[in-house]
Amino acid sequence: MFEMDHVAIQTADIPTAVQFYRDNFGATVLYQDASWAFLKIGQGKLALVLPQQHPPHVALRVSLQELQSMAARFQQKIATHRDGTQGIYITDPAGNVTELICYPPDYLAGPKRA
Repeated sequence: MFEMDHVAIQTADIPTAVQFYRDNFGATVLYQDASWAFLKIGQGKLALVLPQQHPPHVALRVSLQELQSMAARFQQKIATHRDGTQGIYITDPAGNVTELICYPPDYLAGPKRA
């Protein structure tokens, strides 16, 4: 089953963007390092990414079985991210990017920094 997980937007300055979303929208930092940040705002999550590292995208949470199946379908290699999640990026016919993301069973959703 596919569930909406997060939206990712690009920024050239991760710390400034994090501070903006914390100050103006009460965001909580789930993960942050020099190249990206993962924020919780209300019921949603927002990823702040550097343009040269990740495309702007929407992410759907999937099980490991679903991720493996979709990776085979789209002939994609599953990548393991720094925070322990795994995923693939798929581009639709209009050029929009969707990430399929799988969280490990022991993933901690609490605030942490690298």
